[in-house]
Amino acid sequence: MPLRVGVIGPEDLVDKVIAVGGGAGPARLLPFPYRHEDETADVLERSRRVSDAVLFTGVVPHTIATGKGALDRPAMYVPYNGATLLRALVELLRLGHDISRISIDTLRRDEVMETLTEAKLPTEHVHVLPYRPGLTSQDLVDFHLGARDGKQSRVAVTCLGSAFHVLEQQTHAVRLAPSRHSILATLRALVLTAAGQRSGDAQVALGIVDLPGPDDALAADLAELGGSLARLSDGRRLVVTTRGMLERVTERFTVLPLLEGPAARHRTVHVGFGLGRTAAEAEALARRAVNRARAVGEVAGVVSLGDDVDMVLARTAGAGPDVGTESTEVLARRAGIDPRTLDRLRELAGERPEEGLTALRVAEHLRVQQRTARRILKRLERAGVAVATSDRQEGRTGRPPIVYRMKV
Repeated sequence: MPLRVGVIGPEDLVDKVIAVGGGAGPARLLPFPYRHEDETADVLERSRRVSDAVLFTGVVPHTIATGKGALDRPAMYVPYNGATLLRALVELLRLGHDISRISIDTLRRDEVMETLTEAKLPTEHVHVLPYRPGLTSQDLVDFHLGARDGKQSRVAVTCLGSAFHVLEQQTHAVRLAPSRHSILATLRALVLTAAGQRSGDAQVALGIVDLPGPDDALAADLAELGGSLARLSDGRRLVVTTRGMLERVTERFTVLPLLEGPAARHRTVHVGFGLGRTAAEAEALARRAVNRARAVGEVAGVVSLGDDVDMVLARTAGAGPDVGTESTEVLARRAGIDPRTLDRLRELAGERPEEGLTALRVAEHLRVQQRTARRILKRLERAGVAVATSDRQEGRTGRPPIVYRMKV
């Protein structure tokens, strides 16, 4: 079955992307246009049931979707690069416009200046507003009109359709559109990424469940994994599923809800999952993972990804080795994060130790989404590197943030 790629953006650009890329590879392109970029999240939700990946026609809708934490599939955006800008400037020159005084939004300033310098065009009266999360269509309009009124810009060059429709009524405006090369290159990269993930979803995942006695309710606890359950010769249970299913159930390897039922019925529960290219490799990793789980605590789960990476997903509170005696590399490997990320979080925790770490502080420090920050903190907690101490209201309504304390 071919990959299904939902194309999201303004209608004219969606039509262009599908016209250019529709016959260019093993993907079926599905149109999901919007009238205004504010509709991005709603359009993305409509595409969810029928698309394996998402291609945005520009950085703005992609950033909006990312900011709302709405991306659950491979997604990329078609970039507006220097070559796209140069093509528009050549057309302006052909029509007799003064391109020495222009205002440009969305593109990076260094990219704009490099493009103009290489083309031997003047740059001293070129004004650039790079795109950043939170910028609205009205912000872009105000930027261009301010450049016209205060800095005598002659032409407004915008990448945002909603801004262009306003600007064209008040000044000379040009709307950039992605080039054929950018569309094809991005589509190829997205198809490769989505195909790789689809392959990963099918990767075999084997789990070993070690309980002190029989448990007739275990099959029901494991039902959400959508796999099968068998008994090994040593009395332990073998779970057969796929990586994709395991990732979804464990929220991308951060929690292990299937431990809750067995833990309520047994004093000790140890679960280990192994992910491998073959069943033999996955089984060997599962045995390593369950052995590691026994060393972690009375109730613990571990996923082994190979390459000496073991991720602790659940543990008995206070159990396990003293993290103060282990190296950064070992602790980071246990949590499934980069050692440099752990070092940066230690630095952040040391700056204002009385505040602790929240998802917001971590997101701002690491420059990631809060959803990613929460996942990192949860991994640190599961690995015993951090502990959730309390909820803090911080003067706001809604769910208070969880405050974590680093143990190292």
